[in-house]
Amino acid sequence: MRNVAKLVVVTLFVMLLGTLTAEAQVRVSIGIDLPVFPRLEVIPNYPVYYAPSVRANYFFYDGLFWDFNVEDGYWYSSSWYNGPWVFVEPVYVPQVILVIPYRYYRVRPRYWSGWDNDRPPRWGNHWGPQWESSRHDWEHWDRGRSYAAAPLPVYQKKYDKNHYPAPSQQITIRNERYRYEPKDDYVRQRQTTILERQSQGGERARDKAERVVKGPDPKEKTQRQDNLQPQEKRQRPTKSQPQEKAQSQDKSQQEKSPRQEKAQPQEKYQEKGQSQDKSQPQEKKAQREERGQSQDKGQQDNGQEKGQRQEKGQPREKGQNQEKEQRQGKGQEKAT
Repeated sequence: MRNVAKLVVVTLFVMLLGTLTAEAQVRVSIGIDLPVFPRLEVIPNYPVYYAPSVRANYFFYDGLFWDFNVEDGYWYSSSWYNGPWVFVEPVYVPQVILVIPYRYYRVRPRYWSGWDNDRPPRWGNHWGPQWESSRHDWEHWDRGRSYAAAPLPVYQKKYDKNHYPAPSQQITIRNERYRYEPKDDYVRQRQTTILERQSQGGERARDKAERVVKGPDPKEKTQRQDNLQPQEKRQRPTKSQPQEKAQSQDKSQQEKSPRQEKAQPQEKYQEKGQSQDKSQPQEKKAQREERGQSQDKGQQDNGQEKGQRQEKGQPREKGQNQEKEQRQGKGQEKAT
């Protein structure tokens, strides 16, 4: 009996270990590996949250997390912030998720290059005409209406990467801690399936979307260029002939002005040189005239001095002659 009991215990342990190992191996990941519960913000005019700091097309809507996987071009969903993730068929993706503007996609695929940031992606081109015929009204969204976003599952904040529960435990914890019931019809239809497959480790798409396989449509590129050209023409104002002439004249004047500015210093130097050349002979003449006047003054002064000397010398000579005559007269008188 003891041997039988031991055998039963070992068998159960192996079965449990095999189940856990299979769960770990089957767990689906789409490149999202978050260490903690991310910061989420509401998109204006939409009942949707997005994660600005997460490098993924990561959203929360109506009680579930949603992520668009660029590799295969499909949407995935999970009730927990870090998965496991469950593939959602395109026909069941909620309309609110489809109309999210392109600017809130943190990872933008190359096969969507050039699309308008303020409009949703072109899902008809992405998934093909068959999908568009089944969801022909997907873009008819009333953006003027006010919508209430579902409450965030904040209870998951205490489960970081090191304490993240196993897929089978996630559903139990959610049912105990999160009482919200979805309002969206598509979410209500698929929530049970999503939670069931999530508890089994998730599910991945078996193929890739049509747009991912084919790549960008060359016709679409030419259409974008044709659409951009009229917009550019509208933005550029038409110029009248007088304005064009005036602008051309202004340009020519602007082109000439640097040349004139460069020529002005040369002209100034030339003017200075000419003024110096002109002033030099005038200065020489003035110096000569000044020298001549000084010489004339000197000669006049010398002449005056000589005249004065001569005038001074004449009375002396007269006095001497008179004295001689007087002496001669006296001598004659004595002789007689």
